[in-house]
Formats: sequence, C-alpha cells, structure tokens
Amino acid sequence: MREELDLFEGPRMPDGQPSYTLHDPVRNQFFQLDWLSFEIISRWHLDAFEPIAAAIARETTLHPEPEDVEALAIFLQENQLLRPPAGDGAAAMAAKLARLKGNRWSWLLHHYLFFRIPLVRPDRWLDRWVGAVEPLYSRAFLHLTLAALVLGLSLVLRDWQQFTNTLVDHFSWQGLAGFALALTLVKILHELGHAFTAKRYGCRVPAMGVAFLVLWPVAYTDTNEVWQLNVRGQRLAVAAAGVATELIIAVWATLAWTLLPPGLAKSTAFLLATTTWIATVAINTSPFMRFDGYFLLSDWLDIPNLHARAFALARWDLRERLFGLGEAPPETFSRRRTAGLIVFAYATWLYRIALFLGIAVLVYHFFIKALGILLFIVEIGWFVLLPVVREVKLWPALIAAQHPEPFRSHDLGAYLARRPRLRLTAALALLLLVLVVVPWPTRLSASGSLRPAEIYPLHAPAAAQIGKLPAADGAAVAAGATLLELASPELNLRWRRAQSRLERVRWQTANAGVEAEQRQQMQVLQQAQITAAAELAGVETEIDLFAPKAPFDGVLYLDPELEPGVWVGERERLGMLVKPGAWQVQAYFDEDDVRRVRMGDSGRFFADGLEGPALTVHVSGIEHDAARVLHHGELASEFGGSVLTRERRGQLVPERAVYRVTLSVEGDPGRLDRHSWRGKVVIRGEWEPPGMVFVRSAMALVWREVGF
Repeated sequence: MREELDLFEGPRMPDGQPSYTLHDPVRNQFFQLDWLSFEIISRWHLDAFEPIAAAIARETTLHPEPEDVEALAIFLQENQLLRPPAGDGAAAMAAKLARLKGNRWSWLLHHYLFFRIPLVRPDRWLDRWVGAVEPLYSRAFLHLTLAALVLGLSLVLRDWQQFTNTLVDHFSWQGLAGFALALTLVKILHELGHAFTAKRYGCRVPAMGVAFLVLWPVAYTDTNEVWQLNVRGQRLAVAAAGVATELIIAVWATLAWTLLPPGLAKSTAFLLATTTWIATVAINTSPFMRFDGYFLLSDWLDIPNLHARAFALARWDLRERLFGLGEAPPETFSRRRTAGLIVFAYATWLYRIALFLGIAVLVYHFFIKALGILLFIVEIGWFVLLPVVREVKLWPALIAAQHPEPFRSHDLGAYLARRPRLRLTAALALLLLVLVVVPWPTRLSASGSLRPAEIYPLHAPAAAQIGKLPAADGAAVAAGATLLELASPELNLRWRRAQSRLERVRWQTANAGVEAEQRQQMQVLQQAQITAAAELAGVETEIDLFAPKAPFDGVLYLDPELEPGVWVGERERLGMLVKPGAWQVQAYFDEDDVRRVRMGDSGRFFADGLEGPALTVHVSGIEHDAARVLHHGELASEFGGSVLTRERRGQLVPERAVYRVTLSVEGDPGRLDRHSWRGKVVIRGEWEPPGMVFVRSAMALVWREVGF
C-alpha cells in the first residue's frame, strides 16, 4: 500500500463493530473501513489472499474467505490506494487517467453539472482567529441569542405594519441589489461557520471557494477532514454550523432592525432578518443534494456515502420487484431502514430531475433561448434517459445469469412458472407497448347543439304590436305565405307622410306647365319626385319586414304568449319556421380530437336531461380553421357546455383552438323536433394508440418552444 496513507480509529458502526478511516492526503479523500477490512490491511505484508484469510481466521473470531481479501484488493486498486507495479505502472496510471478524463464532450458534460473553483487557502488564517471566535460557541452566547430572539420578535410584533411595509418596499431594483449584497455577505459567514467549527475540533480546512451547480454559483468549504473525527456529534456540529450561523445572524438582525434609525443599515438588517436565512434553510437543509442537509442526515444515520448506497439499494429493489431474481441486497440494514433508504433514493432522483429542469427553464426564459434548449436536451438525455438505458441494458444479463439458456432450453415454461414476478413484468411491459404502439378503438365526445338544418328565425325588427297571426302554432306553411303581421304606429305615420309628400310633388310636377315660375323649376321638381318615391319605397320595404313571408315550406312554431294586440320589443324572438325532415348537430372539438374525425364517421347524440334512445348522427362537415368566436353560447363551459371560453367585447372567445364539426341526424328526431337541444356527441373516431396523445403533446410543446 502507499506509504503516505493515514489510518485513524473511527466510531462504532451501527452493528457494533469498530470502524477505521483511511485518509489519502494527496487527494484529501477518506474511506471508511469495517473490522474485516482493517484486519486484512493489518496483514497486507503476507502478500497473498489465502495466507491473509487464514491468519485472520486463526488469530480473530472472523472467518473470511480468500475472495473477501481479493474484493478488498480490487477496491484499493480501483481507488489508487496501492503502489503501481514497478514495470508498467506509469503506463497503467496514464491509461486510467485518460479513461477518467474521456473526450472533451464527456468532460464538459460531467463538469457542466458541478465543478469547484478554490479561491483561498484559509487554514493558517483560521488558526490565528479561531481563539477570537471561541466565545461565540459558549453557553452564555447561546442564552444571550435566545434572549435577543424573544426581545426582537416582541418588538417586531409591536411594529408589524411597518415591518410588512418594509418587505413591500424591497420589491425594486434597489431592493434586489441590496438582497444580492446581503446574500453574499451571509454566504461568506455561512462558510466561515463551517470552517471555524471544523478548526475547533482540530480539522484542517485546505480550501474555500465557489462551486457551480448547473452553472449556478454556490459557496463551499472543504471540510473533508471531519471524517477523522470519532464523535458523531462533532461531525453533526460542523455540518450544521453554516445554517446555525445564518439563524444567529437573523436573530440579531431582527433585534437590530427594531433599534436602528431609518437608512441603509436598517434595510440591510431587514434583509438579514428575513429573506436571506429563509432561502438558505430552504436550500441548504435539503438532503437531496450534497449540501448541509445531506451531511447532517448522513451523520445522523451514520451512513457515509448516503446517496450512492441508497441508489444501490433502490436499483436492487427495482430489479427484485420487476424480475424476482433473488439476489442478495448490496447491504444489510433493518427492514425499516432499508425501506426508508429506497424511498429516499427515489425522492432524490425526482428532486434532481425537477431541479435540473427548473434551472434549464430559468435559463431558457431569462437568458439565452438556445442555451436553455441545449441544457434541457443535455439534462434529459444525459442525466435522465442515459442512466435508464444503462440500467435496462443490464437486465438481460441479470436474467440470463439465473437461467443461462432460457430461450434455447425446453423448460422455458417451467422457468417462467418459477418466476411469477418476471411473468407479471413481461405482461406489464406488453401492456405498455400496446398502449403506446397499438391503435385502440376510442370514442370522442364533446357538447353539441341539435337544431334543424334549415331554420328561419322570426324577430321583431323594432318595437311593434301583434296585428294578425295568419297561421297557428305548429301549422304547416307554404313558401311565400305571410307568417305574421306586426303593426308599428311610428312606421305607419312615416308611410303616410312619405305618401303625402310624393302625391304633393306629383301634383306640382303635373301643374308645372300652367305657371311660368314652376316651369323654370321643372328639373328640381322631377328630382324631388324621384326622392319622394325612393323614400316611400324604403318605408314600404320596412313595412314588409313587419309582415315576414315564408322562404320555404315548413312548420311554424310561435311563442305561445303571442296574440293580437300584444306589444313586443326590438329584436325579440317571436318564433321560427323549421323545414321538416332535416336536422343537424353542431359540436366543437379541440385540435387533439378533430384530427381523428373523418367525413362520414358515425356517432350518437344524447340530449341533456332526457332519457330514451339517442339519435344516430354522421359527420357531414369539418371546419379546418379554428373558431375565433363561439356562436353557440350554450356550449360554453360557464353555461354547462364543454368549451372553455372567456368573454371579450361581448363575445365568447375559446381559450384554446376548437374546430366546428357538423353532423347530420339520421331519421326523425322524434320528440326533439320542436326545439333546439344541447347534449353530448359521441363519435367513433379514428383508431389511435392512447400513448400517442402524450407523445403528440410533448412534440407540440417542443416544436412551439424551439421556434425563435
């Protein structure tokens, strides 16, 4: 083994056996060894697997196998803890370095996620000042801080209105600049909290600097030497020192805000008392990234390398649930702790996916769009899809190890019979394939409006009085017949005036040859006659509107309250003329459904609030342009329909693209033939794999966002 390695006695492991810490001072890395590993290293001079295993079995209560010694040797070799061979050691080390570095793209992808830039080497400076900060760790300072907390909170509650107004005042460019400055100051003190606490326990702090997590800067302090501490409480104190420092700053800043006069100092105290420590607690206490919360949880559970070990357990659990291989877990914990670590691993994966995607979205929206797209592709491909692909590629070998020739042997059925979990996984995979690839018969539904194909609505052109009703309600009317007559005194007065004016001008024109003065105005009189005739014709045209005629043969349906002498208002609906035998349904489908509708597709219409047989319908028209305005208000969601709309300038505008589809009704609508009905339309649309809906939505989102 390498001569410069250090070996320290470590704390007791959860199962009671002693542990030891192996320190590589060149890389400042620590490795925790169990009792067996320590005994193997103690007899490393025997220089062979079998003698080392035999010596341990003879001299201790342990009974290792030569394979155990070989496994430790492989671990030491892979972590460069052994001296290289004398002959080709340099070449082997160079080859390993080249494999670790990879090509430029591989290096960029690995370091884009996380890399560090050390800025200072503070160890000597910390040695000089560690005595000066020692009073901050005393019990007296703790009691003083608690008293400041109680006093500060009581004073803040007394001036709560001013406190909240100060928070609103900081939502400005000046406030953001102050927040950035205060946050920088707090982060420096945060890292000094880690450094001074580690120095109090005799640990060396070789570096402090800035780390970049997916291009986002965060401060860091190298406190790896805390692994040589035997007392777990000391390691917990170092991990919690940063957050504790910020909380102490917040307590004293709260008290300072209540005492300071208005100005820059008071604003800075407010920022230190509120936003900075809240952001720190939310981020640094998270155990899903390698921040303070992770090391606190790792030390509290006494599980070094918590992420890697939890991930290994989760992969083992996934394989067992999918295939039931019967393999031993990578580590043995209690049942409760094993379940907790597996849940923790899945939570960490989900948290990291959300974090990386969130950072990419922020870059996409607030910085460079092309860079955001690139980050999104890299994070999804490299950090999400690639690990999944690598894991899936291992499954055939794992299954084959249980049964070397499952596809060539004659007992494949018996093999599957012994693996019920594998049968279930295969069935689920087949079902997923069917959902994504195989088209399924599906039904498309939307709100629809049933109404006659040809309809002539009757409205009062102006305020008028019902004169005559030539046809009764529900009577058949021939084309050209008068449907009803309305009387308007104002219009009748205008007609009499126009008639009188025209007769007067005609008389003046006829007598123009008698008087010389009138003969000179003949041309003027002729123009006046033309104008009067046109005015009379216009009035008569309006009168025709008060006596509408049937444009086609149909059935007349009148408002049951209409009778001669009743007054009606302008644009009031009076009835309608319906052409019998032709009915249709109009519905609105969104863009995901309308592409699966074809001309001639059949369906059913179910009227709202009615029971009984539905109407058979067929698609007779599809509009290829999205509807800008919803003309059938009863189909809007606020009125019970399925089309989500908003009101704009008195019109209902669809919130998303919808397309109008017209369906012809087959046969007689029966008892629905007197009214327009809202109902539900169900169409047997084009077959499609259910999973394609999600694929199409994702592709549409990508296509929309990549457009510059």
